[in-house]
Parts: sequence; structure tokens; C-alpha cells
Amino acid sequence: MLVKVLLLIVFFAVMIGIGVYTRKHATDVNGFVLGSRSAGPWITAFAYGTSYFSAVVFVGYAGQFGWKYGIASTWIGLGNAILGSLLAWFVLGRRTRVMTQHIDAKTMPDYFGKRYNSDALKIAASVITFVFLIPYTASVYNGLSRLFGMAFDITYSTVVIIMAVLTGLYVILGGYMATAINDFIQGIVMLFGICAVIYSVLNGQGGFYSSLSKLAAQVPVEGDVIKVAGDGIFASFFGPDPLNLLGVIILTSLGTWGLPQMVGKFYAIKSEKSIKTGMIVSTAFAVVVSGGCYFLGGFGRLFSDKIDIATGGYDSIIPTMLSTLPDILIGIVIVLVLSASMSTLSSLVLTSSSTITIDFLGTTVLKKTAEKKQVLLMKIFVVVFVAISVIIALNKDSIPNIAQLMGYSWGALAGAFLAPFMYGLYWKKVTKASVWASFIFSIIVTVTNMIWGYIQSPINAGAFTMLVSLILVPVISLITPKMKKEETDKLFECFEEKVEVPVKDALD
Repeated sequence: MLVKVLLLIVFFAVMIGIGVYTRKHATDVNGFVLGSRSAGPWITAFAYGTSYFSAVVFVGYAGQFGWKYGIASTWIGLGNAILGSLLAWFVLGRRTRVMTQHIDAKTMPDYFGKRYNSDALKIAASVITFVFLIPYTASVYNGLSRLFGMAFDITYSTVVIIMAVLTGLYVILGGYMATAINDFIQGIVMLFGICAVIYSVLNGQGGFYSSLSKLAAQVPVEGDVIKVAGDGIFASFFGPDPLNLLGVIILTSLGTWGLPQMVGKFYAIKSEKSIKTGMIVSTAFAVVVSGGCYFLGGFGRLFSDKIDIATGGYDSIIPTMLSTLPDILIGIVIVLVLSASMSTLSSLVLTSSSTITIDFLGTTVLKKTAEKKQVLLMKIFVVVFVAISVIIALNKDSIPNIAQLMGYSWGALAGAFLAPFMYGLYWKKVTKASVWASFIFSIIVTVTNMIWGYIQSPINAGAFTMLVSLILVPVISLITPKMKKEETDKLFECFEEKVEVPVKDALD
């Protein structure tokens, strides 16, 4: 217990210390929200990766989908690395940085307002962002609290409140740079931590080959969805339900392309080198961390004698697997999941507070507010957002499990934003009507599915909204009034600006 407590004290001291150190970067709006667009390649890459993966992935998704799909759940982690990191940087990174600086957009709703010349779109996007980031934040608190309950026997509500206070504190102190530097340190902890945990858990089962043999011997139980039957199905290449596995890969990988807290990392890129290095580093990070989490979760059934899915739910699987580890490793796991979760929480809190201040209030009732007052308002909304998400997290008996909460959040946000954001970077003919259609369609599907559940899995519902939106936006853009040509030409002129580069990068 002493080791675990000491590790936590060091972790929290470093985190708050960085918040104090980076206060000088958070004196104006640009510094508080984007770190003055000065984040280097490694800082940006780790900020992207650590915002991507949290207790939601480690506890909720790895447990649930490892149980459902066995070792095939590792494909989700690899999908996160290739589609959610590598291709996201390649397709969105450079163009996002160039256009958002050209139109002086600080947030995703700000981008919609200035790219499509519509304050109404900006306000709508800010409301969607604020509302649907709350269930995601609550799911992170939920995952954290389950692990703390296992390791320290602390009550769920105590953990939630402590984490909320600490997250709010260092975001208020240092803004974006505090979260980015903390993300870098926390990312290193995550890389080493997940490797140590996988080794220890599998070693406790006799090693990798022994664990795989035991997994192959597992038979389906009542309630398992088996689309592809056969011996050793949980140790097979595509697992027992390949179609639903694909739905999870799409939501958790393609979804990052439309999440404000993820795309916002591209706004803050410092240079061309940051893009190239960031793309490689964040992809490698995702392979290790996300691939490792799902790989570990795939062996969850080896602990079925200790897990009661009917009463404890899928969220109890990973904590049960880890409870067999020595105290020193449990301490490392706690710091690992804390690192993953605090980085995600800080990113969510910063995104929500900035969007409600800059995009909603700044466009409606506070149009001519001074910079210092805007920063103060953002700090106030950090507290408001944290308080609301804590209230939801504390009512854990009346909310869905972690994976469902995240499915609702990502489905609504990515479904609404992904297509109009991405097409808007590449295609001049995207119309305001098509953006509204994407917003309205995704929110209606998400909310009505929450009420009536006509798409059984929130994960599949989220993947559905994203894929339909990718078709909806270009189709509606072709049949609705276009923006004025001089407006779009001015928007896209930033991509034609000439720059000098060394001959090793480009021939004459």
C-alpha cells in the first residue's frame, strides 16, 4: 500500500508542478487554447495519443471486446493505429493546421463558423460539443474509479471527486501547454506500463503459448454472440463475430477524425517537421498502447472463474485480471491508467470550456469581451463542465456501462462533425445545408437510439452515423446552393502560398 500511495503522490506532484510551470503560456486565448501554436513534434504526437486512449479503452473497451472477440480484439488496436492515427495525420494534419491558421480558427466550432461563414453553425457545433463530451468524460471517471476501488478499497464517489479536482486544477493553471507536457510524460508511463502488465498477466498463466492454448479451449457461454462457430474460436484470427468487430474498429478509429479534442491537436502544430514526426510517433504509440490493451483484454476469459458478467458487467473484467498482480505492479497499473485518463480528461475539459466560451458566448452575448476576461470565463467553465460530468458519473447505477457511454458520445460528435470538417478542407463545393444535414442526422439518430434502442449496439449506431454522414454531405452539397466563388477562393488560397524548402524535400 505504501508503494502505491508513494507512486500516486509523485504522479500528482509532477502534474501540478507542470501546471504551475506553464502558467506563462496561458495568459491569452491563443495561449490557453492552442499553446500559441508552438507545440513540437513529440509533444503533439504524445498529446494526440494520450488524448485518444484512457481508462475507457483500458478498462471498458479492452474488457468488453476482449471478452466478446477473444484475441481477435487486437485488430481494434491495430485499426486505431493505422486508421485512427497514421491516416488521420496524413489526411487531416497539414491541411487542418494551414486552414485553421489562415481563418484564425481556435476550435472546431470556430472552424465551422468561419469556413462556412455561418455563426449559426458555430453555435450549433459548440452546443453539440459541450453536451456530448459530458458522457465521454463520465465514462472516463467510471473506468478510473473501478481500478481505484480494486487497488485501494476507496469508495467510488471519493475517487471521482479527487480526479475531478486535480484535472480541473492543472488545466486552469496551464491551459493547453500544461496538458501537452503532462501528456508527454504520461505517454512514456503508458508505454512502459502496458508492456509490464501484459508480461505479468500472461506470465501468471504460464506464458504466451500456454495462455493462447487455454484461450483456445474456452467454450462460449450463454449470452455470447457467435456468428462464426468452431473450436478455438476465441483464439482465432477474426474471432466469433467479425461484422460487429468491424463496427468497433470503425467507431474507435475513424471516429477520431471528427472529435474536437483530437482534431484540435492539429491546430497547435509548430512546423512541417512536427507533422512528419508526429505521424510516425503517434502511430507507433497507438500500436503499443491500444494494441496492447486489446491484446490483454483478449485473454479475459482465462479469468472467467473470478468474473461474474451478469452482476459485475464487462467493466469488471480488467480490474479482476489485474487484482492477481503483485502490489508494485498494481501501483504501476494505477499510474498507467491515471496517466491515460488524466490526459484524456484534461483534453476534454479544455475543449468543452473553450468551445462554450469562444464559440457560444463569444458569438451570442459576449461578442466584444477582452482577452483576459475570456480566459477567466474559460477557467470558470472548466469548473462547470467538471461538475456536470462528476454528477453524471456519481449516478453510475442509472447510467450505461463505459463502452455504451463512449459509443453515444463518439457517435454523435464524429457523426456530426467528421464529414463536413474533412470535406471542408479539400472541397470548395461543400454547402451550409449539407453541414446542417450532417449535424441534424447524427444527433437525431444518437438521441432516438438512446431512447428506443432500435440499433442494439451504441457502437454500431455511432459507426452508422459516421458512414452515412460521409455520403450525405457530398450528395446534399451537389443539390443545394453553393457558397460564393470569391469566398471559397479566399478560403483555399492558403494552400497555394509558395514556401521554400531544401532540395532534399522537393526537386525544382
